[in-house]
Amino acid sequence: MPRALQYSEYGGPEVLRLVDIDLPEPAAGQVRIRARAAGVNPIDWKMRNGFYAQGEPLAAPAGSGFEVSGVIDAVGPDVDGWAVGQAVFGQIRSGGAVATHVLAPVDSLVARPDWLDDEQAAALPVVVETAYRTLRELGLRSGHTLLVHSAAGGVGLVASQLARVWGASVVVGTASERNHAYLRELGVVPVDYAGDDLLGRIRAAAPQGVDLVLDGSGRGVLPLSVELTGSPDKVISIADGRAAEHGVRFSAGGPFVPAMTAVLPLLENGTVRVPVEHVYPLDRAVDAYRLSEGGHVRGKIVIRIED
Repeated sequence: MPRALQYSEYGGPEVLRLVDIDLPEPAAGQVRIRARAAGVNPIDWKMRNGFYAQGEPLAAPAGSGFEVSGVIDAVGPDVDGWAVGQAVFGQIRSGGAVATHVLAPVDSLVARPDWLDDEQAAALPVVVETAYRTLRELGLRSGHTLLVHSAAGGVGLVASQLARVWGASVVVGTASERNHAYLRELGVVPVDYAGDDLLGRIRAAAPQGVDLVLDGSGRGVLPLSVELTGSPDKVISIADGRAAEHGVRFSAGGPFVPAMTAVLPLLENGTVRVPVEHVYPLDRAVDAYRLSEGGHVRGKIVIRIED
């Protein structure tokens, strides 16, 4: 029986339920994926907590998860170039990726190469697209000094590594102390985000100044980020819903396939790494979200789908 992780009201991980569902049928331009793994991201539990609901209750049960890896097991009308049995991964824009069977538009998928396993593939779509998009929106160029808040998270890790590949002279990353050694391995200058005088610690780490800032933390760091760069135009947030109050752009969503196509060779040759720190089976998906919501995860959490 097909199953999906859903919630019928906003709240913490306790509102999640693994429920039986009807087998979904792909519409025009869609395929159905027999899922093998799904990625976990902060946006999942922020939506489940109702952060973007503006006080309105859920109109219907909602699924969780926006990235999936698996095998196509049905093809909808008007779909060319994809076949049953083909291994794929990508974004599920409407959510609901944590399920045994998932519908996806073909323009949000790429073929999964043999060197990439399902768990690693499921960890990539959201963080790769977000990091790629935000660095391009910031206009990162060779010689820039980039500050990444929450550098040990999935987006922060990919953005930090891409920035080095694209020529940033210095990448400074805020993170908990347990992640500092790992960040140094990637060529990132780590700064502890906890405690007083974060501004002073960042200036000490980047005495040449900071050109651009990517905020992946949402922990009230936008005022100091604007102070460091001298302009809100040089700061982007993917985590602070009050970004506009500081004149800062809030970036959300973009095309997945071009970003993944550009970054996939860097993943294959090891230039960019996305660590999967924890893998949970489907029947422990609530624990995966509880861990994600608690923070302090290096890289990604993945849910292994089992029917």
